[in-house]
Amino acid sequence: MARGAKVPVILTVLALGFGLGYLLFVGATQTSEDRVVVEEPVRYAAVAESPASGGPGLQVPAGGEMIIGKGGAIPANAGSHTVRRESRGCLPLIGIGGGGRYSGYCEATAALPPAHGGTDTVNDAAFDAMFFKHYGVNPFIDVDEDRFSTFAVDVDTGSYTLARSYLERGALPEKDGVRIEEFLNYFDYGYPPPQDGAFRIHLAVAPSKFGDGKVLLSVGLKGRAVDVADRKPAVLTFVIDISGSMDREGRLGLVKRSLRTLLHRLREDDRVGIAVYGSEGRKYMPHTGLAQRQRILDAIDRLKAGGSTNAEEGLAIGYQMADEAFRRGAVNRVVLCSDGVANVGRTGPESILRQIEEHTRGGITLSTVGFGMGNYNDVLMEQLADKGDGNYAYVDRFSEARRVFVENLTGTLQVIAKDVKIQVEFDPAVVRSYRLLGYENRDVADEDFRNDKVDAGEIGAGHAVTALYELKLWPEKSGTLATVRVRYKQPGAGKADEAREVSRETMVDDISPSFDAAPSATQLAACVAEFAEILRDSYWARAGNLDDVLTLAEQCRKQRQSETAVGELVELVKTARHLKVEIAKDAERVDRTD
Repeated sequence: MARGAKVPVILTVLALGFGLGYLLFVGATQTSEDRVVVEEPVRYAAVAESPASGGPGLQVPAGGEMIIGKGGAIPANAGSHTVRRESRGCLPLIGIGGGGRYSGYCEATAALPPAHGGTDTVNDAAFDAMFFKHYGVNPFIDVDEDRFSTFAVDVDTGSYTLARSYLERGALPEKDGVRIEEFLNYFDYGYPPPQDGAFRIHLAVAPSKFGDGKVLLSVGLKGRAVDVADRKPAVLTFVIDISGSMDREGRLGLVKRSLRTLLHRLREDDRVGIAVYGSEGRKYMPHTGLAQRQRILDAIDRLKAGGSTNAEEGLAIGYQMADEAFRRGAVNRVVLCSDGVANVGRTGPESILRQIEEHTRGGITLSTVGFGMGNYNDVLMEQLADKGDGNYAYVDRFSEARRVFVENLTGTLQVIAKDVKIQVEFDPAVVRSYRLLGYENRDVADEDFRNDKVDAGEIGAGHAVTALYELKLWPEKSGTLATVRVRYKQPGAGKADEAREVSRETMVDDISPSFDAAPSATQLAACVAEFAEILRDSYWARAGNLDDVLTLAEQCRKQRQSETAVGELVELVKTARHLKVEIAKDAERVDRTD
């Protein structure tokens, strides 16, 4: 297979026990015979490393092959199996169990051309035209010079799911796309919610697992939960990218399937409107009540991709629609579904948002949901959500769409606090220096912590935020280690309205006697953060290795066996470790030939 070729192969395998699987292909359809037929000119071979029987239609001996060509088919009950990807640019079969192990490769006779022309990706990138921004890496700060650390909260998760998508396609994620806070905030640490008020602060301190002689401070924030029945009615305006790039990998198809799932969870008092944009933006469907659910579903089904990408005009029309349909006391939100690659009109987040900031000030928030690998703009999607007082998620598979639009629907829609800032004050008599892991692009000036005109982050119902600090302590000291303060406004409050503040202290005596004695949530957060640090080649993780991360990840999996995300983390660490070993081997071979 040609290096850098892009093959639209398999999105998801859902397994229900041994011998039962359901395979979904990009560019594939399910026939009345309950089988999946490949319509794209793709040849995919799964080579068994051990015998397996996956059910009718899939009996593969060791060394045998299962080949899917154009017009080929796999019965929908063919069984689940794991395929380890061997060639770059191919999406592997992803599954659970199946009785055997497979290694896979694929070839394409009609691969998508790179966005910038030519036959291969620029700078030998794993995927074509991926746009990221480097925000730096936080250093250690001497407490004598600055005892305050202040930042805006962030509940985005897009960086983690995008990195997962890279790894599952057999490539290390781009370093600039790894944001530690979004890795941390993907996971559920089981923080109890507040009994009253908007937040509950959770603090834990333990010897650092990965920083020799250092102490790890975990700062957790849990928002109050809101029952589904008590959620405010929602006025949602979907701004859907239908440009030509959304035809790649079936992106628009995944958007449509995601929105169908969301619609079945909305209530009769919710309303949905749709704006679309390709070469130009237009109003596609006026706001419609959920009593006419089928009309909305039919409109979604009719969406087709084509043309350039005028995100500016699409968002402007979407905000105009949201403004006209604005309902006081309801959730008024614009939801952008796109790969983020704007190439007509204003194309950057700052210039686009300047055109719509008046609507944002008026109480209409913006969430962004990213789709696609290759020709994808992480910078635009993340920054639009940040500036639009919303959140950013990246959907790499249908199960992630369910997590965003179904499982976390109330938290995604209903904001319980706005302009949320955290300030940690360290005692200079106890703490020598500190380093905040991540949140580099969420920094707030210390003097602006109580400046309530400064924009900060938003938190939805039941959402949690986690931040980690590495600390260097003075020897044999006692007393207060740190004071954590959280400042926020009630939803609907204006820029000049007075904010509320809660705080909590942690003492030297609160430090766990060992890392293994720390709460399981702290151990998991430390594991996730170190994984992200190594993936982004952080200076502070230069001595780190993924073997140690894997050992801790497997320990966390034993402690949290019911959490699928932790088991998935173990597999991602294994994949990253394997890829780093292969890259090192390739570099060694090149050195020998020079």
